Amino acid sequence: MTLIGEDLIQAAEAAAHAAGTVIRPLFRSALLVEAKGDASPVTRADKEAEEAIRALIAARFPGHGVIGEEHGADRPDAEWVWVVDPIDGTRAFVTGRPLFGSLIALLHRGRPVLGIIDQPVTGERWLGVAGQPTRFRAPLGGTAACRPCAAVEEAELSCTSPDMFLPPDRPGFERLRAAARRVTWGGDCYSYGLLAIGLVDIVVDATMKIWDWAALVPVVEGAGGRVTGWRGEVLTAEADGRVLAVGDPALLPEAVALLTDR
Repeated sequence: MTLIGEDLIQAAEAAAHAAGTVIRPLFRSALLVEAKGDASPVTRADKEAEEAIRALIAARFPGHGVIGEEHGADRPDAEWVWVVDPIDGTRAFVTGRPLFGSLIALLHRGRPVLGIIDQPVTGERWLGVAGQPTRFRAPLGGTAACRPCAAVEEAELSCTSPDMFLPPDRPGFERLRAAARRVTWGGDCYSYGLLAIGLVDIVVDATMKIWDWAALVPVVEGAGGRVTGWRGEVLTAEADGRVLAVGDPALLPEAVALLTDR
């Protein structure tokens, strides 16, 4: 197992702080409400937050690679690669809902070994490190721990949007949706954070890029859950974009069976 040093953890937290410093002043701002087109503050927030993260990483770890949603890939084949989504949940951000987050992950030889979900407005932060319990910090307190839920019929299911399920994916999703106790929409990365503190049982999404899911894996798995593809496979850079997260690993076989009609 790869050992993650405090220098890497401190850098990840500093990067989240730097991104939040950019994002917070633009959240629910008059500029955001009035802006139109490609020069909108949300575009500015995305780009400048990623620039702040990349600058910090370059200063501390010049030999590391970076993959970012806004500014592309730099040395993606390096042994250590940071994966960044400065604002995951742009629709929530532009409509003033705090159901978005900054995602910062670190891959070691392609495997996510560190992940942060940071909500810069509410002050909530999930930190996952391979081989360690997930840490959760929030103004109201709380502990990262997925809750027991052994059957899909008892599960709270969360999905970002029904629009992300392409026609080939729709039947599997509908089977899972029909079997679950209840379904809630929206949340993007925030839903995975809720799963990691025991408030959601299953999250299923599609059309996900590596910057959408890499940080989620250490966070959820460090809280006792699992993150896989829809067939239960380990996620890799070549994954098909379909992501399944369960709080109780006992849910995984049933959820996979419903999604794949096995």
